[in-house]
Amino acid sequence: MEFKGAMGGLYRITEWISRIAFSNILWALCSVPFLFMAVTKMIMLGSGAGGPNEQITLNWALGILAPFTVFPATAALFTVVRKWVMGNTDVSTFRTFFQGYKENYLKSMLGGAIYTLLFVVMYVDVTVYMTQMANFRIVGILMLVLMIILFVSMFNFFSIVVHYQMTFKEVVTNSILLTIARPIRVFSTLIGSAVLAYIGLRYTVLYAICIPTLISMLAFFNFYATYNKLQEQVEKKKQEEELAALEAAEREAEDDLDDEDEDEENDKRSRPDLTKQ
Repeated sequence: MEFKGAMGGLYRITEWISRIAFSNILWALCSVPFLFMAVTKMIMLGSGAGGPNEQITLNWALGILAPFTVFPATAALFTVVRKWVMGNTDVSTFRTFFQGYKENYLKSMLGGAIYTLLFVVMYVDVTVYMTQMANFRIVGILMLVLMIILFVSMFNFFSIVVHYQMTFKEVVTNSILLTIARPIRVFSTLIGSAVLAYIGLRYTVLYAICIPTLISMLAFFNFYATYNKLQEQVEKKKQEEELAALEAAEREAEDDLDDEDEDEENDKRSRPDLTKQ
């Protein structure tokens, strides 16, 4: 039964809320170990409980758990929002999520390991250069900028993983190159994500309902717009090349025709005139 008017609009809004909330719950369930450690760390920081050793232990736990939990779960979430952004909104959220989880687990896990390692190295460098080596603070700022670029490239990493059939090396390379080549789109994703994260901090329950899914939708929407733009450029270049090849073939045909006419004319001139004999 299809509703129309105000009832139809209300029904569609309710349907989208349920889709987003359900996919968000699936993502949270698959990320439970990481989220548990993250929440524990925030509680300890907020309450002042625990010492440096406990914080270091939690940091190690987060770094180890992230590649095996939150990265595959995020790739699965991107698999779902990819369908939505591309207009296929009637897919089963549950089936699509776990299909993406299974298909992209290895790539997302390997990517998570590399990203986590790089983040740890850069975080340590930024901390050391900014707090303990004042003369090299410019190096710390540079490392901070690189860390932001690396963080932003994760949006493209997940989008490419679920949208293309590429090798792991190609996925990582293209996610970084696309971040550098299209910075406006990517950083608009970063700004939008920051706004959503801030809203989530004000209303914490939204993290359990919609924030991760909305950030994923925003990230893939911008990626897909970039993808379509690149496709248009490729098609335009291909058409230009085909037109240039066609024009070159026409010129070659005209030249051949001119050569034939010239040969025929020369043949006529060289043939003896029998009427005068």
